[in-house]
Amino acid sequence: MEQVKKEKNELWEWSKALLIAFGLAAIIRFFLFTPIVVDGESMMPTLENGDRMVVNKIGYMVGEPDRFDIVVFHAPEQKNYIKRVIGLPGDHVEYKNDQLYINGKAIDEPYLDQYKSEIAEGTLTEDFTMEETAALLYEIPKGQIFVMGDNRRYSKDSRHIGLVDIDEVIGNTSLVFWPMNEIGLVK
Repeated sequence: MEQVKKEKNELWEWSKALLIAFGLAAIIRFFLFTPIVVDGESMMPTLENGDRMVVNKIGYMVGEPDRFDIVVFHAPEQKNYIKRVIGLPGDHVEYKNDQLYINGKAIDEPYLDQYKSEIAEGTLTEDFTMEETAALLYEIPKGQIFVMGDNRRYSKDSRHIGLVDIDEVIGNTSLVFWPMNEIGLVK
């Protein structure tokens, strides 16, 4: 009789431990961090198609995106996109001769240096002003950001889909955890 009681108690303890573990995993997954798979080539060479990354969901609960953060957001096509923050509220974004200008000031983009050096002809980023894009505004309004993929020639970003509401941003990402030879932080 005591053996049966001991087995039931042990079963109950294991059940509680498993429930707590699953509960903690669910909380972490839905509120703190979540995995995402890079789909497409719009962030090459920084990110490759199929890279698996960790999205930090808590960073923007207490703060705002910074320029050049890599963010994941809900796109208009009911899909999640991974892009780089280029323009913040109050900014005017423009490109001339493959050079980024924010509010008329030239801004370096060191994460594009490798890609620019590999281009045989033309420029990586075509000339544009923000008001010529889908944003159709001179200045980014409060609560929105202007995003672009690093593979500027083949990226569907704010030039095409318009500005992104900060409320649509799931979080930022900089940690690749798969494939094994790519593990590490990206900038």
